[in-house]
Amino acid sequence: MGVTYVAVAAGHPLAKAAAKENAELAVFCDECARGGTSEAELATMEKKGMPTGHWAVQPLTGREVPVYVANFVLMEYGTGAVMAVPGHDQRDWEFATKYGLPIEAVIADENGQAPDLAEGAREEYGTVINSGEFDGLDFTQAFDAIAAKLESVGRGEVKTNYRLRDWGVARQRYWGAPIPVKYGPEGQTVPLSDEELPVALPMEITVDASGSPLKRMPEFSDLGDGWVRETDTFDTFMESSWYFARFCCADNHEAMLDERADYWLPVDLYIGGIEHAILHLLYARFFTKLMRDLGLVKVDEPFQRLLTQGMVIAETFYRSTPNGGKEWFNPADVEVKRDDKGRPISAVLVEDGQPVEMGGIEKMSKSKNNGVDPQSMIDRFGADTVRLFMMFAAPPEQSLEWSDAGVEGAHRFLKRLWRLVNDHLATGEPGDLDVAALSEPQRELRRKTHETIKKASDDIGRRTTFNTAIAAVMELSNALGRFQADRDAACPQNRAVAREAIEACVLLLSPITPHACHALWHSLGHDEPAIDARWPQLDESAWHATPSSW
Repeated sequence: MGVTYVAVAAGHPLAKAAAKENAELAVFCDECARGGTSEAELATMEKKGMPTGHWAVQPLTGREVPVYVANFVLMEYGTGAVMAVPGHDQRDWEFATKYGLPIEAVIADENGQAPDLAEGAREEYGTVINSGEFDGLDFTQAFDAIAAKLESVGRGEVKTNYRLRDWGVARQRYWGAPIPVKYGPEGQTVPLSDEELPVALPMEITVDASGSPLKRMPEFSDLGDGWVRETDTFDTFMESSWYFARFCCADNHEAMLDERADYWLPVDLYIGGIEHAILHLLYARFFTKLMRDLGLVKVDEPFQRLLTQGMVIAETFYRSTPNGGKEWFNPADVEVKRDDKGRPISAVLVEDGQPVEMGGIEKMSKSKNNGVDPQSMIDRFGADTVRLFMMFAAPPEQSLEWSDAGVEGAHRFLKRLWRLVNDHLATGEPGDLDVAALSEPQRELRRKTHETIKKASDDIGRRTTFNTAIAAVMELSNALGRFQADRDAACPQNRAVAREAIEACVLLLSPITPHACHALWHSLGHDEPAIDARWPQLDESAWHATPSSW
């Protein structure tokens, strides 16, 4: 019920028809057609779109919503059209935010209220709101009720779309689980009997040519009487698709799994690179359901939450070679001239001072020689600085553009936080916080402190948007710096309010910059490590303060 626009693929008949009347739209559709269609590319690329000038009608309410051509919609999947509900889908939210489209809540938060959608979509299931006759139903009930009504008025039906591709599990290599199959002299294909299992890979192996080394080992493949063993091995996904279950009981040498797998599963949070997680997630879910059907585990799904990391990208530089190829140079070996906005204008190789071509920003790879040695950055700035930059530079699911200037900025922030703590300690011990006796500036800093605790806790714990959590702490540190500069340090209540803000900054950053925060926490007089300290507790009464322009 929360649909506010419809997005169609560039190859959709509606998009093609609109493009005939709009030259700019035609160019955009051509760009979309040349773009990537893999799951990894679609998940990380910038969402772009253009209005078609057409409108779609919501079949139950009669509401008209605009139709856009969008680069993330594929003609090959479903009907090539997506009804967008930006209040409850992050991709739709990003698109709607970018193009100023309405964002409406139709699923309540855990308190039964309309969620705050200013920072992102709320994707968790809950009770339906703002949906007329369907209000008060849970998500599943509402889905069934809406589907039934659409069918009753002849305007829709439930249909399942499958994105199925064949999985070639055989590999012509030594490393992998043996495939337990043998072939007979008359072309028979027969699975190995239980007595012939397990098949052990030979330990004495020579890998010195292309193709399968097992195929060149008759002592492994020849079973006698014209029977030969399969020499291909399984794709390593066959092992990695259930390792999380085996990890729970890896010391069991009598069985594949035991009851400990049921105790620990499902996994709370799955974190993986976007280029791997989609296929691995699919295979792991398949294996889990297979193990469930065999009675090995009781869970239906292997993972409760999924976080897919984007790729790290960086600038590339090259020179053309006489044979038509390209010689790539590492960014560390190139001196770049930039404009006042930091955009590259020209580049020369440090070694000879001669120009090099700028190849654009691409995924870090050996082939483009645009990788960054993390150890050199750690040696220069420290591990906490590198961690802070990588967590702050982009949301975890999007591509991260490496920037030496960004690393330096993260280092400056940590030094500023260090100075804030030491400046505060120099004022003496804080007084006891008396919430009822606070002045307006003190209340405002306290409001900012607890506003930050709420946002950073939600960003880290639920939304996994670490960059916005860090940004919130940076804002609090700026407010704290202004407060300490403008207020009387001799006032015990000033010191008490500042101490609360400082400790919140340190603890909220401790998962991201653990070494610096560990040292700062001890300097604040605490014996236990920051990692063991209680997470900052929210005091909603602090929000009663009204911000001003102090």
